[in-house]
Amino acid sequence: MVQEFPDVERNDRGKGSFSQYRYGLMPNNPRVRLRLAASNAYQRELQEILDSGASPLETAFSRRSQQEDSIDAPIEVRLFTGTRVSGPVGFIPRGLESIVDEALSRLDLNSRKQRIPAVIVRSGGRLRVELLMGQTR
Repeated sequence: MVQEFPDVERNDRGKGSFSQYRYGLMPNNPRVRLRLAASNAYQRELQEILDSGASPLETAFSRRSQQEDSIDAPIEVRLFTGTRVSGPVGFIPRGLESIVDEALSRLDLNSRKQRIPAVIVRSGGRLRVELLMGQTR
């Protein structure tokens, strides 16, 4: 069960499931996505990114330090738009941080940039960020 952000609206808690991953937290298929939590507060930033037409989008964040990990700090996500790094656009949903950590490790071991591809989608009248986890296979 994914732990939730207590101060986030019910429809803004992110989306993802361990059932979409196999041993070693490898995505089951190339279509696996993880929706960021707490994006409602960043609608203006997301709209600016969409309006700029920046493509492709990739995450711009690093792994948590040992200190951040010990206090279970949320992982803030920014997007690299090809020319700049955006402001914050959301957080990794609680409980799913290990999936992102493993994806970054896999990318590093395969000598690829430690950036997870992302897309901005419209859901429930709001903009959301989905990480294309399946592309980290």
